[in-house]
Amino acid sequence: MSRKRTIRVKCPICRKPVRNRDPEFPFCSERCRLIDLGKWASGDYVVSSSLRDTSDDEVPGEPSQNDGQKYD
Repeated sequence: MSRKRTIRVKCPICRKPVRNRDPEFPFCSERCRLIDLGKWASGDYVVSSSLRDTSDDEVPGEPSQNDGQKYD
């Protein structure tokens, strides 16, 4: 006999308890799901990581690391 484990978390919008078996998981309702979607669409949420601009690595007038190398 296999028992499915129920996980309880809080809705990220209203903080109400939600079970992983609920149809709107991880949200408690469609309303909270739509609020979250609106926040993504409006730019309130962003996924960020540090970006490195490689164009700043080369100093004008100095040869780059690949200058003079032949590629077969």
